[in-house]
Amino acid sequence: MAWTQVYDPVGSPFFSAVLAAIPLIALFYMLAVRRSKGHLAAAVAVILTFAMALLVWRMPAGTAFNSFLYGAAFGLFPIIWIVVTAVWVYNMTVESGEFEYIKQSLARLTDDRRLQAIFIAFAFGSFLEGTAGFGTPVAITAAMLVGLGFRPLYAAGVCLVANTAPVAFGAIGVPIIVAGQVSGISDMTIAAIVGRQLPFLSIIVPLWLCVLMCGFKRSMEVLPAILVAGVCFAGSQFAFSNFHGPTLPDIMSAIIALAGLVALLRVWKPARIWRFEGETPSNAEDTPLNTSTVIRAWSPYVILAIMVFFWGLPQFKEVLDAIPGAVIQFGWPGLDGLIHKAAPILAENADPNYAAPFKLNWLSAGGTAILISGLLSIPLMPGYSFSNGIGCFFRTISQLRYPILTIAMILGLAYLMNYSGMSSTLGIAFTMTGTLFPLFSPLLGWLGVFLTGSDTSSNALFCGMQRSTAEVVGMPADLAVAANSCGGVTGKMISPQSISVATAATKMVGQEGDLFRFALPHSIAMTICICILTWLQAGPLNWMLP
Repeated sequence: MAWTQVYDPVGSPFFSAVLAAIPLIALFYMLAVRRSKGHLAAAVAVILTFAMALLVWRMPAGTAFNSFLYGAAFGLFPIIWIVVTAVWVYNMTVESGEFEYIKQSLARLTDDRRLQAIFIAFAFGSFLEGTAGFGTPVAITAAMLVGLGFRPLYAAGVCLVANTAPVAFGAIGVPIIVAGQVSGISDMTIAAIVGRQLPFLSIIVPLWLCVLMCGFKRSMEVLPAILVAGVCFAGSQFAFSNFHGPTLPDIMSAIIALAGLVALLRVWKPARIWRFEGETPSNAEDTPLNTSTVIRAWSPYVILAIMVFFWGLPQFKEVLDAIPGAVIQFGWPGLDGLIHKAAPILAENADPNYAAPFKLNWLSAGGTAILISGLLSIPLMPGYSFSNGIGCFFRTISQLRYPILTIAMILGLAYLMNYSGMSSTLGIAFTMTGTLFPLFSPLLGWLGVFLTGSDTSSNALFCGMQRSTAEVVGMPADLAVAANSCGGVTGKMISPQSISVATAATKMVGQEGDLFRFALPHSIAMTICICILTWLQAGPLNWMLP
């Protein structure tokens, strides 16, 4: 017999929301105050979530356990599959010695750490987000920056902050497409509104990264590069989101920003090269380096970008999924069909069944594209064999054992909160803000991404509620749905899932708390900007909406 969700278990929406927030508060406390290791913080939050789900929300124990396992399975695939393969490709380039040539080539382009961060974390990372998403850009770019000599904390933090600009249009526009499906609003309309919000953030992210690293005064020394990267990306993001749709803004913006930076660096160099304290010049210009060696060294990442691009195309995914045995799909045992949603979460005349489908699309998964790119790259690495690559793969899994555990627990926690109704309880509390809802609407997206690590999942969770609430309080419904996605991008950098990916890529396992504290102020500041902009667009600046 199906169990029906309850959203106000103690008879007070406010106190029910406070109880639902206890596991999240504990997670914040463990990471930000105690600076606990990620898997320990996640374990405490999971235990508290189980206690609340069983004792307060009265969820059946078996259903609660299976919802946790269901989320953990999603953590293993596709998220961990992407992280493991991405770090594996990086590890192979290091073991084969090819990454040294990548470092030298980048140093010849620019030895300035500020420009390297803009080039790799912002521009190249945005391309990876646009093609694959789901942890791929942070895993790859953070590992690359560490290989270049960045301090692990700065490499991870810079990549997390840089990853805000492209998230809403990541994975060929999947978050916006899902928002449209859930809310019933055209994804073209949502993309256009997001394209009139997010560029205000995108244009300042390159400056934000530089100030984060070296302060405002030293950042002004590379103002031409900051302007080129920010204007190229933000302008392209606006144009493609408003005149093409949700699928290409990230990819085209990243390519245009990369091209702009390369063109600029051919005619301009900063007067003073900035490095971290204690660093010495790389002397890359004195090292013989021919073009064929550079092309060979970069080839794993060129192949990776091409493979990830094709794997991200919906048409190509359909072809791969059509191959017999390429997709294993089933309803999760002990959960699928055993939970019903209720009002106000359940739309009128909608099916109350909270389905739990699990799809193992092993061939069309982003991690598989990265795996194949790694295998194709091995013959291009001099003196490196497939046996070396296989050994490196298993060493990578051992290296990532704690992040794997952390990510699985965090996704299990998120799904337990979703299926128990605790996430909806928190969402309903935000809807009680009435006429101030436009100011708080992005916070729902921020909360959803913090819980799940995914703007897509956040949109699936809250966009229906965003539309219905907006219609009640008199806010434009399409703006509320778009704000959910824009608010979500600023929560990505502090999501425990993202933190775990970043610490795994930079070999900072056990320092998740330090990275969380590093990213938290930036997340809050950017979220406030999105909240204010949404409130203004719902009122005096409503002329900005399409």
